[in-house]
Amino acid sequence: VDRIVVIAILAIGMTFVIITGGIDLSVGSLIAVSAVVGTSVMKSMGGVDASSGVVFIGFIIGILSTAFIGGLGGLIVAFFKVPSFITTLAIMLIGRGLAFMITDGFSIYRVPQSLTWLGQASSFGLPNTVIFLIILYLIAHFFLSKTKIGRYIYAVGGNEEAARLSGVPVNFIKIFVFLICGFTAGLGGCIQASQLNSGTPNMGIMYELYVIAAVVVGGTTLSGGSGKILGTLIGVFVISVIQNGMNLIGIESYTQQVVLGLVILIAVVIDKSKSNNIFSKYFNKRG
Repeated sequence: VDRIVVIAILAIGMTFVIITGGIDLSVGSLIAVSAVVGTSVMKSMGGVDASSGVVFIGFIIGILSTAFIGGLGGLIVAFFKVPSFITTLAIMLIGRGLAFMITDGFSIYRVPQSLTWLGQASSFGLPNTVIFLIILYLIAHFFLSKTKIGRYIYAVGGNEEAARLSGVPVNFIKIFVFLICGFTAGLGGCIQASQLNSGTPNMGIMYELYVIAAVVVGGTTLSGGSGKILGTLIGVFVISVIQNGMNLIGIESYTQQVVLGLVILIAVVIDKSKSNNIFSKYFNKRG
């Protein structure tokens, strides 16, 4: 669980977005933005000798920066009707460039010693990251299943026009889910910075693919309208087990990418077949 915590946290925000029928390709880059912004603040406020309060301030600023970027992307999707795929693809490139510009291409190592508390320390016999992950998933599950905004998210993904005519604030919901996705990417960046004890501009490369794969394998429909947060957690474990298995038997990284792509494709094909009753229509016709 400790190994997959960053992917699992990103998957929470991605689930929100995909349930509305959108997609976010920028989460990997936003990890890097959050990490380098946070560690840059820590470095400027004392570096190695800074207090734990400075670490907290750095984390907050890093998370708020990516939440702002995510919300800005949602604003473009909602009001300018730009497809989320194009919007977040652009943000992915912008975010990665910003991370390198902030650091001039170098990693930030002069950080407080207390930075490692979140990513490497333990409490009550469990890694802090695992405790944090459990709390986040419980909150996200409650939010999606028990709150009015959670119901609105499903309504927008199920039928946007019907939701609008029913009084659902569709534009607000779209901005909200992308903001949440940026927020969770910021959390993931802070955790990864804590795990590595540094801020590096090349963090999170290809993470968006792993996150999307986990969400789809977990049962969230890419066309929107259905999905559960606990299913996403199961999807994260499935992807992790596949990756670990391939690492253990010595499969090359490029072959692993092929396998991951096939997993995504198969999951989407099965989902589309179920929603359109393709298999039942085929067998009824054959019968």
